Amino acid sequence: MPIKCVWEHNGNDSLIYAEQFPGAYTRGASKDSALRKMPAELNSYLMWRNGLSPAAFAFEIAQEKQSALTISDADSDVIFDSERKALRLSEYEELKSLALKSAQDFLTLYLAMPDRTKSCLPARETFYGKVPRTATEMYEHTKNVNSYYFGEIGVAADNEGSILDCRARGFAALETQHGFLKNKVYLGSYEEEWSLRKVLRRFVWHDRIHAKAMYRMAIKTFGPNAVPNVFLFDL
Repeated sequence: MPIKCVWEHNGNDSLIYAEQFPGAYTRGASKDSALRKMPAELNSYLMWRNGLSPAAFAFEIAQEKQSALTISDADSDVIFDSERKALRLSEYEELKSLALKSAQDFLTLYLAMPDRTKSCLPARETFYGKVPRTATEMYEHTKNVNSYYFGEIGVAADNEGSILDCRARGFAALETQHGFLKNKVYLGSYEEEWSLRKVLRRFVWHDRIHAKAMYRMAIKTFGPNAVPNVFLFDL
């Protein structure tokens, strides 16, 4: 059975998301170039998530979103049609566990860096300002979406402590809210739609973007074996 994908694009610049695998994504200068990267992305994703052996994949575009955002810098505002559906408790627990595993692995990668303030990467600007260059900058940027993501679905959260600590506290605060599994869709900042399902996916997606950047930076700056490939990226 083909894997359903969501295609978000601005002109030719494309983001492809594997709908059944929250956080798995590719980016390319066109839909086809992004799709060509998806087998390698899913192989590494599944090895990281479950320890499964690589498999062959077929894909179909189940949803398309034309965007005015800077897709080439992974700016995104899409909500999947499937992210509007209510959650079962067992499903929520599984997705929360994945988001917490992702936070723990991001923290492990960060703590393994030989020098968290050193980077060989050049300075670059994107839609959100200067691109994080050092491990510390990448870590702080990734951690500090915590209050933003939870806030978009009406949960008061903070960015204190580690990326794992603040994310876990956010989920604990969420779980005190009556009916949170109904997965209400909110109109948040910048007229973007959010739901709990989307937040669960976005945490893992955002972690993977910046963990991959941190791992690549570490290889270039410190050498190929300087840090463990915690997320099992296929670079």
